[in-house]
Amino acid sequence: MTPMMIAIVIAVSVGLLVFVLASSSIEKADVRESLRRLEGYQIQDVRDQEMLAPMSERVVAPLLEGLTGIATKFTPQGYGEKVAQKLVHAGDPPNLNVDKILVMKLGGIVSVIVWLPITLMLGFQGPLLFVSVLVLWGASFMYPDVMLDRKIEDRQKEIARKLPDILDLLTISVEAGLGFEQALDRTCTAVPGALSDEFRRMLHEIRIGSSRADALRAMADRTDVPDLRGFILAMLQADTFGVSISRLLRAQAEEMRTKRRLYAQEKAQKAPVKMLFPLVFCIFPSIFVVILGPAMISISRAL
Repeated sequence: MTPMMIAIVIAVSVGLLVFVLASSSIEKADVRESLRRLEGYQIQDVRDQEMLAPMSERVVAPLLEGLTGIATKFTPQGYGEKVAQKLVHAGDPPNLNVDKILVMKLGGIVSVIVWLPITLMLGFQGPLLFVSVLVLWGASFMYPDVMLDRKIEDRQKEIARKLPDILDLLTISVEAGLGFEQALDRTCTAVPGALSDEFRRMLHEIRIGSSRADALRAMADRTDVPDLRGFILAMLQADTFGVSISRLLRAQAEEMRTKRRLYAQEKAQKAPVKMLFPLVFCIFPSIFVVILGPAMISISRAL
């Protein structure tokens, strides 16, 4: 049996085992949920009471807690704070926190014990074995950072894209007679998204006693978007010098629309350069084969 077949058999066996265990766990969870709903059901045995808890609380949570302690010991000083700041910029994803990122980094460090047997079963030897293990180990170690940076980039792009539309609606609402907070609340309801969530959080901070300037600065720190930071700076200056809010919003909306148009033109100008390499290396060779192939065959037969 070839190494490739052995690897496939092992992968299929592990998949079947995981499927069987997951099915059994789901059935037991359904039974426990049904027992919880029975009126007057009381548990006399402490072990039975502990077994009613889901597997994530009985097995996964203690395991993650232990791995988090190990990862924290080997984490450089200040790295946890940087990860926490990145999570804030990413919008605090519900399935991610600092502990999970540290555990994923720890898994990336020890992943070499997984990649080495796999590459050996695939028949890699010598320099190819070393390079493949090194690349897979580096990818596993860097994956949490790349994933988090990608979430931050996507969120910042969404905020920058929605900002001109929200400013247009906000300008119309303020000029119609609404106050800034009321217009902002109505606009956030009409345009959902990450930027609207940040504005809602800013309004909540204002309502619980924070000043508008502090709430705006906190939102700028949470998002770290240059266009939004410029708008917030203009709002702070307007509050300081008593400039009309409606006039400021109209000027900011026009500026944001101009920036969005210039950004679209810039992307359009970059498109031909980005298309050059696929054309040269992927499309032109196939065209040459189709056009020149019959001619070359005829020439070779004639000679």
